[in-house]
Amino acid sequence: MIYRFRIILDNDTEEDVFRDIEIQETDSLEDLHNAITQSFGFDGLEMASFYISNDEWDQGEEISMFDVSEGNSSVRLMSETALNDVVHEAQTKLIYVYDFLSMWTFLVELAEIVEEAEGADYPNLMFVHGQIPDSAPEKNFEAEDFDDYNDEFDDDLDIGDYDNLDFDENWN
Repeated sequence: MIYRFRIILDNDTEEDVFRDIEIQETDSLEDLHNAITQSFGFDGLEMASFYISNDEWDQGEEISMFDVSEGNSSVRLMSETALNDVVHEAQTKLIYVYDFLSMWTFLVELAEIVEEAEGADYPNLMFVHGQIPDSAPEKNFEAEDFDDYNDEFDDDLDIGDYDNLDFDENWN
C-alpha cells in the first residue's frame, strides 16, 4: 500500500507552505525524512526527529535519526522504524522537526492510503505549494497560565536586590 502524506510547514505566515508525498507503507521513517528534506530543498545533513502526535498535535514519543539517549533508555530510530509501525488509519499524525538549531517544524498527516501504481517510483513528490522562507519561523513558547504558575511561587524576593539576599557573595 502507498501512504499519501501532506507535510505542512508550521508557521504563522500568510502563505501556506506544504508538500504532498507518496511513499510505500513499509518504507522507514528515514526514507520519509529524506523525501521531506529533498522536497523542501534542505541538504538533509542536520539532526531531525519525528514525534508521534494526536489530534491536537501534541508532541509524543520521539523517533530520532541517531540514538543520543544516555543510560538505559534508548530512543527508537528512524532507520529501524517502518512507517506502518507508527502511522495507520487510527494514528495519522506526526510532528517532524528538522535542524534543532533552527527548529524547522512540520505537521505530517496521513491523508490517504491507496494501491501502488504499476511502474511508479516511490517516494513520489505529488504536489508543491508555497516557498519555504529563508529562515525557520519563530515559535512562541509562552506558557498559557504562566502568571498563575508564577503566583504559586511568589515569595516577594527581589533578585536584583543583592544586599538583602541571604548568601555569601565571596563564597569561593
